[in-house]
Amino acid sequence: MAFLRNIIIAGALGASLVLSACQSGGVTQAGSSEALSVRQATPYALGTGDRIRINVFGEDDLSGEFVINNTGTISLPLIGEVSAADLSTSQLQVSISEALSDGYLLEPRVSAEVINFRPFYILGEVRSPGEYPYSANLTVQNAVAAAGGFDYRADKRIVFIKNAESSNEVKYTLDANTLVQPGDTIRIDERTF
Repeated sequence: MAFLRNIIIAGALGASLVLSACQSGGVTQAGSSEALSVRQATPYALGTGDRIRINVFGEDDLSGEFVINNTGTISLPLIGEVSAADLSTSQLQVSISEALSDGYLLEPRVSAEVINFRPFYILGEVRSPGEYPYSANLTVQNAVAAAGGFDYRADKRIVFIKNAESSNEVKYTLDANTLVQPGDTIRIDERTF
């Protein structure tokens, strides 16, 4: 009886080690392997490569279009470098308003909007992998269509997505509701026969 119990414990430990070894390769799952969850929309944070329009009401010389550079900042007239990466557009508006009201303007009114999002990337079993422009409400199916469609070897049930701010891929169910965010790297895996 003790021998059988030891075999069961050893088998459970072995399975646990195999599972942890599989997950140490930079892939995490959003749910169990049988029922993967659907990717949820998250609030958009500005990032490197986004083109934004800043409008300072009544001050045309301070308004314009700006690209967030590799350091995560934009360079504005009068106030210079302003951090923009990882902020929402409303947080950026507040930051610019505070900087302008510090000795430059009385009660500045600032608006900010994204006019071109950073691109997304698609790899794996698609006909034309590469970099593509992001558009609002983009799904993985739309991204695959932009890349020329699935390759004949593609697994059309799951997708791996690495967010721009993460170093790990996450495995999701590939359906009509699987959303893409700007800067994502999408990988369509090869199916097993």
